Amino acid sequence: MEKKDIIKNARERLNVEQLTSMQSKMTDLPRSVRSVTLIAPTGSGKTLAFALPLLQRVNPEADRGVQAVVLAPARELALQITKVLSTLAPGVRINALYGGHSMLEEKRSLEAKTPEIIVATPGRLLDHLQRRNVDLRSVKTLVLDEYDKSLELGFSDDMRRLVSAMRNVKQLILTSATRLKEMPEFINLKDNLELDFSSEAVKPDLELFNVRSGEADKLPTLKALLLRLPHERTMVFVNHRESAERVFQYVKKGGFPCILYHGALDQQQRETAVDLFTNGTTPIMIATDLAARGLDIPAVGSVIHYHLPVGAEVGTHRNGRAARMGATGNVYYIIGPNEEPIAEATMWEPTAPAVSWTPELATLFFHAGKKEKLSKGDIVGALTKICGLSGDSIGQIALHDHRALVAVPRDIADKIVEIMAKNRIKGHKIRVTQVYNTF
Repeated sequence: MEKKDIIKNARERLNVEQLTSMQSKMTDLPRSVRSVTLIAPTGSGKTLAFALPLLQRVNPEADRGVQAVVLAPARELALQITKVLSTLAPGVRINALYGGHSMLEEKRSLEAKTPEIIVATPGRLLDHLQRRNVDLRSVKTLVLDEYDKSLELGFSDDMRRLVSAMRNVKQLILTSATRLKEMPEFINLKDNLELDFSSEAVKPDLELFNVRSGEADKLPTLKALLLRLPHERTMVFVNHRESAERVFQYVKKGGFPCILYHGALDQQQRETAVDLFTNGTTPIMIATDLAARGLDIPAVGSVIHYHLPVGAEVGTHRNGRAARMGATGNVYYIIGPNEEPIAEATMWEPTAPAVSWTPELATLFFHAGKKEKLSKGDIVGALTKICGLSGDSIGQIALHDHRALVAVPRDIADKIVEIMAKNRIKGHKIRVTQVYNTF
């Protein structure tokens, strides 16, 4: 792809007004550079940075097999990367392969037409390779995104076997928030160019507060805090799945619009949680540290540490949810009777009156998706032409393989469901229901 077209799409489709110095440097990488190590903090725009040189090496009109592979340590990150690449390069075929997704559907997709780019978690791609569902000998560009995290999670052997299968790679890009003291032997950094942008990180514009809890059980304090926060996206972090379930049930019974997120939920539940959180219909997320990195979540206004973070790095990633790309936000540490306040945080005192949360939007669930040939345009057309909505009243549309979630005004959500039950989209009867949080 041409560099000018990629940058144009970044500006028009991703609302990137200007590339950062890191992204500009990666855009102008000479083709002669065999390997690049990119070190930059979480939330600094690394995905766009490596996407720019990667896409310049991809030719969607050439029948060359798989041309590029991106390996990511988590399915959420793989999906986020796929979304960015697809937005920048709508004419390029990109397949996402990850655990929790249908292996059969992935196999059929690979058989239907070979993708130019594969974005995958190491274990799932190795599984496809061993089943001979994919041939990686044609790969010329390999990106190991957050490779330090992949190694930390035990993907070293999987990555070694995958790298050995991609013997014709011409450019290797590694990204990380930190520098490894020792690189694994299978990563051959020949004539490596190291780009360290860690010192150029924008300091998060965060206000830090200690919130005193008179009891070891912090739930009443959390409720009192939530009632006095601005009604914007808020993430409540806990240290264990069991705690997440308990806090979620308490907050939900208190009448708050909340969603649960942790590793024991299945993939569709986790994707739905992110959709409901980002589209504004369920603006409170109760989560473990799995949600602290790798998710494409914009504009989080408040981060609450229900449990104090275990280690400075964990706290940094949590707080980074509210300070991505220089955004502002507030961070609240709930301090129990036997816990020490955070030194750099000021003591929070309730000043605003207690106000219940009532989102203006609701989410509709369309029981069909991309695999049924349903597009976002089809959904917008149905809501405007059949249901009489104005285009600007339709919120975020999240389109998946076999479902779509659409934010609409809450006061007319039931009416839309009623109307759609009597109508068709492109000649097909598609069931539409309203999403009620049942996790």
